[in-house]
Amino acid sequence: MALAALWDAQRLALGAVVTSCLSTDAIMGSTAPLRAAIHELRGQPGQIAVAALMRDLMAGSEIRESHRTDDPRVQDPYCIRCQPQVTGAAMDLLAFAGRTLEIEANAVTDNPLVTEDGIVSGGNFHAEPVAFAADQIALALAEIGSIAQRRVALMVDPTLNHDLPPFLTPDPGLNSGFMIAEVTTAALMSENKHLAHPCSIDSTPTSANQEDHVSMAAHGAVRLARMTRNLSVILGVEALCAAQGIEFRLPLRTSPRLARVMERIRQEVPALGQDRLMAPDMERAAQLVTTGALLRAAGL
Repeated sequence: MALAALWDAQRLALGAVVTSCLSTDAIMGSTAPLRAAIHELRGQPGQIAVAALMRDLMAGSEIRESHRTDDPRVQDPYCIRCQPQVTGAAMDLLAFAGRTLEIEANAVTDNPLVTEDGIVSGGNFHAEPVAFAADQIALALAEIGSIAQRRVALMVDPTLNHDLPPFLTPDPGLNSGFMIAEVTTAALMSENKHLAHPCSIDSTPTSANQEDHVSMAAHGAVRLARMTRNLSVILGVEALCAAQGIEFRLPLRTSPRLARVMERIRQEVPALGQDRLMAPDMERAAQLVTTGALLRAAGL
């Protein structure tokens, strides 16, 4: 269960890089914080990799070029500016958890064991490594969703999103646009924060105190499926908001790779005009994230 969640988490982390690029263009954010020198000076491998990927995905964006030399803003909010630092750190954590789970998947954890010295009772059944790995995956999932949700909140806020209409609706006042979708992401983000509480620090004695310390690894792994589902919805909503925002920038266009992602989104979910039931849109967008369809559209 932990391995299944790990693979989902790795795919979602990469999807978050794609949606963050869309969001950056939607709010006309700066790509200066993606410069290679910034990230090489810190040296964190995940951060370096995410920044490089974002530079590639956003290369050729007309939106970015339109304000490269005359942008009055000194700095974008952290959710835009610090995307490589946050999701890169999450990717490094997932890689670390993956190494633990790879060892565990090939480990002998029976008890008792038959060894060259005979039959011996030991403690290899104790799943503390898996419990720690599950907690690490949970932390990564929660933080990827946390910063993604802030990007959603940024895009629907007209005081921060560089002249996009309130809640990304073409007819504000009469329509609520993506307001409830943004509220949904906030709820799911909060739920994931709650679920990210470490399971490995919990234990209760059983079996007349013979089994007096347990890892709670199964509990830690089971909750990850719920967390990946929540994160897929958050990223799906981000993709929808960013696509809507980028379309408001026309005739300026996003980069060629992100344009293909936009096309894939619009194959499933049309642009939002008048208010409509958002649940089907969010479900289809979440599926695009979950299945890796957006990654394939981006050439990843």
